[in-house]
Amino acid sequence: MTDTTASASRTEDIVRQSAVIAAAVFMLIGATVGGGAFGGAPVNELQNGALAADGSYLAPAGPAFAIWTVIYVGLAGYTIWQALPAQRADARQRRGGWWIAASMVLNGLWLVTARYGTLILTVLVIVALLAVLARIIVLLGASPARNMIDRLLVDATMGLHFGWVTIATVANTSAWLTQTLPEDLASQADIWGVTVLVIVTVIGVISALVTRRVSPAIASAWGLAWLAFGRLSGEPASTAIGVTAAAAAALILAAGVYAAIRSERRPVKRG
Repeated sequence: MTDTTASASRTEDIVRQSAVIAAAVFMLIGATVGGGAFGGAPVNELQNGALAADGSYLAPAGPAFAIWTVIYVGLAGYTIWQALPAQRADARQRRGGWWIAASMVLNGLWLVTARYGTLILTVLVIVALLAVLARIIVLLGASPARNMIDRLLVDATMGLHFGWVTIATVANTSAWLTQTLPEDLASQADIWGVTVLVIVTVIGVISALVTRRVSPAIASAWGLAWLAFGRLSGEPASTAIGVTAAAAAALILAAGVYAAIRSERRPVKRG
């Protein structure tokens, strides 16, 4: 590698690291403003209450959203860690850094959109976020983590983000459909809800087996467990959806644990 090429690569790496920091700052500002820290209704009252825990049949109960604290702490830790000189030319960071920055921008944008935009815009933003996170999971799978810090701050954090946003996307879309569907279709909520949860279960199990990661399964199971709690003990009540959500949580978590154990036992190929 020539001095010019090395210098160009170093500059590109510094730009990437700076972009991740800027994206994290935007995400935190978006979360602060969108969450109502500077005044205004809380998130569960936005969009005429559509985003509340009782806003639709596929919304998790309130305590489920505590997982955001874990995700934000992980993303903050990742932002600091990736900015260190030792990570500047790391192949994993070069491969996934820009995508992770995009995920943080979309994360912050969702709350801003929820407060100042429309419900359909929140659906579009969270679908885009889910697609970006899926891309990150694929990229991370192409190169194993180098150490425990890498596994915790990158694999585990991105896995939790992906797994939770999978359930959040279902809840967000359900909230929008609840506000827009005619009453004759809305009255069949049990049928639609169970059908969607079966599809989510199939996707979650396949995703766990393919990615061989447990963190997405943990986050998805967490959201589904609280969805089950909400339908079985709160409003809107639905025994069918609640039981299906509980079964889905157990199956996805079991698949994630099984896949992770198999991955640990598989010998690492070194070229």
